[in-house]
Amino acid sequence: MLSHVDAQNRPSMVDVGDKAVTERAAHAVAIVSLPAELTRQLKAGDLATAKGPVFATAILAGVMGAKKTSELIPLCHPMPLEDCQIEIELPPGGQDATVHCRVRTHAKTGVEMEALTGASVAALTIYDMVKAISPGIVIKEISLREKTGGKTDYRAP
Repeated sequence: MLSHVDAQNRPSMVDVGDKAVTERAAHAVAIVSLPAELTRQLKAGDLATAKGPVFATAILAGVMGAKKTSELIPLCHPMPLEDCQIEIELPPGGQDATVHCRVRTHAKTGVEMEALTGASVAALTIYDMVKAISPGIVIKEISLREKTGGKTDYRAP
């Protein structure tokens, strides 16, 4: 049975009132495939655009997105995030930027959606900031890598 559907098959917020507050953490990743020319420019340092530095702006947007998850995703509980860290890796020789979003709090429910939203918004911000330079950008993966706390932990294979 789906947790967000009641006995009459209607959407319903999950009641977490009786759950214990525990430490919750999640790590999500977004993979952004960049054209070769754009990758070369970004590897030379954080590319400055009219909107600002690409990666620095994406990091700020990702944190803001994680904090606003309950306003974006129906039935998500508002979460008091204690920590949200965004890292963007662009490995030598590669054309894929990897956006990591790690979120942590003490709460009655998990922060997977916050981590996924943070990684997604950071990836979308990279796209938005460089689409004028090169529209051939592909956000090709957004995935949960790990969650801890609550009933079950998860680690991607």
